[in-house]
Amino acid sequence: MFKILLVEDNKNIRKLMTTYLRKNSYDVYEAENGEEALDVMDKNHIDLMISDIMMPKMDGYELTKEIRDAGFDMPILFVTAKDSIDDKRTGFMLGVDDYMVKPIDMDEMILRVGVLLRRANIINQTQLKIKDVVLSYDEYTLTKGEEVFQLPQKEFQLIYKLLSYPNKIFTRQELIDEIWGLESDSEQRTVDVHIKRLREKFDKFEEFEIVTIRGVGYKGIINK
Repeated sequence: MFKILLVEDNKNIRKLMTTYLRKNSYDVYEAENGEEALDVMDKNHIDLMISDIMMPKMDGYELTKEIRDAGFDMPILFVTAKDSIDDKRTGFMLGVDDYMVKPIDMDEMILRVGVLLRRANIINQTQLKIKDVVLSYDEYTLTKGEEVFQLPQKEFQLIYKLLSYPNKIFTRQELIDEIWGLESDSEQRTVDVHIKRLREKFDKFEEFEIVTIRGVGYKGIINK
């Protein structure tokens, strides 16, 4: 189930949009402003964000800039009353993917969300970009500038998984099941060995890091 973050300070509008999204089988997180939205993202993986522009504390423009500067590339849909070309230009320049003007048609919103998620999924199946670092699933390579690292399959799949869901904690068993397979007889220590190898190769990279969650497993962090 795709996870959507809805950022809207109008309680009634937020409730209506949430109802439509949930009816269409989306898992919805709600926030009243940009600051709350960042708190939600810090604790949960988000596949797509829908955001108003004019909000207290932190508006949609500031929120989008924070997200893109941090290296997050999930689709962002602006839903707002600001409909001038300058407003739209500002949003698109900051990294917004689509734009709807209030009052919105809820069925159209659902269609746009579906298109954005399909587009993002096609891209993410083959490539993951974190600032200057590019992970290519087709070639099992990690590239930064002129440096190209050709990784063994399991190492690549492991780092790709962790960085595709930043801040999400994966247990060792979850990683074994997904990367080595449900029928694998590999021990959980196998994950530790591969993590150690990845850290040896990329420990000096400032863009990301792999963090150990004591007694649980690992998570990937994308640094600002």
